Amino acid sequence: MTTESRAADQIRLQLQRVSHLRDQAQSAGMASAVHEVKQLQARRFRATYSDFLQSPRHAAATRFFLEELYGEHNFTERDAQFGRIAGAIERLFPEAVGQLAVDLAETHALTETLDHEMAGHWMDLGSDCGYAERYVRCWRLTGQPEQRLRQLAVVQHMGRELQRLTRSRSLLLALKMMRQPAQVAGLSSLQQFLERGFSAFAGLGDASDFLAAIQGRESRWLASMFDDEPAHCEAALTQELSKA
Repeated sequence: MTTESRAADQIRLQLQRVSHLRDQAQSAGMASAVHEVKQLQARRFRATYSDFLQSPRHAAATRFFLEELYGEHNFTERDAQFGRIAGAIERLFPEAVGQLAVDLAETHALTETLDHEMAGHWMDLGSDCGYAERYVRCWRLTGQPEQRLRQLAVVQHMGRELQRLTRSRSLLLALKMMRQPAQVAGLSSLQQFLERGFSAFAGLGDASDFLAAIQGRESRWLASMFDDEPAHCEAALTQELSKA
C-alpha cells in the first residue's frame, strides 16, 4: 500500500466516523445536546486562552486552533469535501501538507467521538443540576483519558508541523500558487485551512512558548478533571467560564 493511499484511507476512515456520529446524533435527537457541549467547551477554551486572544502576536494562532479544532461550528461541508478528494490531497500537495490533513481528520474524529458520548450523558442528567456540575459529571462518566491525551498529542504535532512548514519560503509560495488549481479540484476548504494555519503561525514566529502553554494548561485541566474532587472541578470550571 502506498503512502498516498494510506493517508487517503486514514482521512476517509476518520471522516466516516464523524459522519456516522453526526447521523446518530440526529436520529437519536442528540444534536442540540452535542451543540451545547461544544458551546461550553469553546467558552472554556476562550477563557483559558483569553490572554493569548488579546495578544497581537498570539491571537491569530489561538483563533485558528479554537475555530478549526475546538470550535462549535458545523463542519459538514468541509468534511464532505475532504472525504471526496482524500486521494487527491497528496497528489496535489507536498507529503507534509497531506499529513496535516490526516492530523486534522483524526483530531476531528476524536473530538466528535468524545463530544457524542458526553452529549448522551448530558441528556441523561437533564438540567436539574447546574451546568458546571452537569459537565463534570458527564466528563467523569465518559472517561477515556487515553483518547483525551491522544487528542492533545495530535494537536501538538499539528502545531509543530505548521511551525516547521512556515519556515519554507518555497512551500509558502507553492501554497499561494495552488489557490486556483485547488478550487478547480474541489480542495478550496483544505486550501483555506492551510492558508489560515500558515498565516497564523508565520505571524507567531517561534511557536514554542505557545505550544508549551497549550500542553501545560490542557494537561493540568485533564489531570484535574480526572483526579480532583468533583466540587473542586466544578468551582474551577465556573471560575474559568466567568472570564469568557
